[in-house]
Amino acid sequence: MMTGFRLNLSPLKEPLGFIKLVEWLTAIFAFGSCGGFSGTNIISLFCGDGANETLNANFHYPFRLSQVPLVEGNTSICNRSITTTYLVGDSASSAEFFVGIGVVCFLYCMVALLVYLGYMHVYKDSDFGPIFDFVITAVLVFLWLVCSSAWAKGLQHVKDATDTSGIRATLEICEGRNVTCEVTEFANMRTLNISVVFGYLNMLVWAGNAWFVYKETRWHSQKLSSQPGPGRQQVPAPI
Repeated sequence: MMTGFRLNLSPLKEPLGFIKLVEWLTAIFAFGSCGGFSGTNIISLFCGDGANETLNANFHYPFRLSQVPLVEGNTSICNRSITTTYLVGDSASSAEFFVGIGVVCFLYCMVALLVYLGYMHVYKDSDFGPIFDFVITAVLVFLWLVCSSAWAKGLQHVKDATDTSGIRATLEICEGRNVTCEVTEFANMRTLNISVVFGYLNMLVWAGNAWFVYKETRWHSQKLSSQPGPGRQQVPAPI
């Protein structure tokens, strides 16, 4: 059996290769829209004496909000001394998990496409290749479901910690009667919402791809060969 590289672009015209290319693109959109995020919320403090103060809440991937200073050093705000204050929350684990799965899928798709386009004759002539491909695909379907759900929950925590109610709960001065705190400008989190959408989209695409990978395995061929053909009559067993 020849095992050398043979360039053949025909698998891209078939569901097995075409969907793998789609998975490669959706993985890029998923981890790129999350891992590259950086935003700022502007908080306005309306003091009782008519003066106004502003604070900036700068947060970015991987969203370790507890390490993001809201007030640095001993700062005077509304004639009151405020010590160093940080945002509340940490969504780093879910964000990094989500991006990590995206990167793994991106790399796996590149390797799979290399095999499909250059070593398809080896892939189809062996049992190991299709079975390994199917198992990895099934595992990644589950991981996309888990990481997308975890990141959706983590993103909600980021939104809660950086909105007006979250800032008021973080800044002690906002609990005073003479000071009103309000987030007047919000960071655009559209790309983060898109990342969650692409996470679940990846799960659906990989689930669909699992069927076409399964058809390449010997499990599917054995199932077909065990089924009686059309017009074939079963002979009764002798008594």
